[in-house]
Amino acid sequence: MTATAAPTSVASFASFASRAIHADDSLCAGRDVAPALNVTTTFFQPDPDGLDDNDADANANANHHRLKQHLYSRVSQATPERVEMVLSALCGGHAVTYSSGQGAAYAATMLLSPKRVAIRRGFNGIRRAFTLYKPDIPIIDIDDELAEGDLVWLETPLNPTGEVLDITSYAARAHSVGAKLAVDGTFAPPPLSFPIDLGADVVLYSATKCLGGHSDLLGGVLVVRTPEDVEKLLPLRTCLGLMMGSMESWLLLRSLRYYNFVQCNVARGKHLATCRTLKIRMEQQSKSTVELVQWLNGASNGKAFDGIPANAIRSVHHSSLQVADWDIARQMAGGHGTTFAVILETRYAAERLAHRLQLFYAATSLGGVESLAEWRHFWDKNVDDRLVRLSIGLEDVCDLKEDLRQALQGLFST
Repeated sequence: MTATAAPTSVASFASFASRAIHADDSLCAGRDVAPALNVTTTFFQPDPDGLDDNDADANANANHHRLKQHLYSRVSQATPERVEMVLSALCGGHAVTYSSGQGAAYAATMLLSPKRVAIRRGFNGIRRAFTLYKPDIPIIDIDDELAEGDLVWLETPLNPTGEVLDITSYAARAHSVGAKLAVDGTFAPPPLSFPIDLGADVVLYSATKCLGGHSDLLGGVLVVRTPEDVEKLLPLRTCLGLMMGSMESWLLLRSLRYYNFVQCNVARGKHLATCRTLKIRMEQQSKSTVELVQWLNGASNGKAFDGIPANAIRSVHHSSLQVADWDIARQMAGGHGTTFAVILETRYAAERLAHRLQLFYAATSLGGVESLAEWRHFWDKNVDDRLVRLSIGLEDVCDLKEDLRQALQGLFST
């Protein structure tokens, strides 16, 4: 499955990879190939006696901009609009960017104005957006009976396990009674999955994670189905001060659009890694994740396996291991997510594993080119205190195996 192409000037035959690079070609300034970093916060006002050169340029691109001219960057700016054009083409809907994923979640709640919210587990910060919107808003489970005006908030893949829920099924249930479905797809952005094509009304991405991919920007994205929803979101974003900054927008555009090979030094020597392209990053990280999940799962239930000591790993959780009565492969058409969970045998080991690793950074977040490990109970006390969340980057997968092997040996060998 691939995303339905959103309105753009790119060639109609262009695939996902080509759209990522060329969806914003119509906005290229002068003879520049790379998008310029535009940091201005304010703009010339229109001349009441006629168009000056700046106004003429703005009107020439009127069909590409939501406003004929930019006036103040809290309202609009060229770089955020450019990244929204690319995201719209990739996600199959209409993208609006925000200063953070949390801000985007609140904007989605304001847009949908739910009477009740149906939600289960996942990122604990999302519930704050609902209670900020309405402190006493009723919260029900996603499998409870729904009614008109409800919002089903589906996080898939789930934090922290990386397991998935059936978007198509929940969309059908919600729409049959006049409810709406919002999907938090942060753990599996395009090209891994396309929730709009599966029936979601709104899709949220924390751009800080996989979309940004380099752990150097903070941002959020909403993808909606219609231009009318965009027109409702834009004044909300302006009023709430949730505009994504110019630098963050430019960094996000870099992460989505560019193609490059860089030399990376790791503990075992020098190797080639791919950076600065969403498709290449996600596909390689997904492939490495599945290989690591399968390898670690060989040691589940306390078995000794390939250098992993006995009585170290109780279980491994990820969509690639999940057994379901629906078509997971159809939903995860481009590959499985890059984050998963390992339940160790003791809290003592889980709390220390991230700090015994040499290639994984002991840090929160996910989706970047560097692998991360964290004791998730530090952030969320509802999570099993033996759980370690792993986000897999672009290091050599054999090196990551060796790193996990030595750390587990150090913690569990007698």
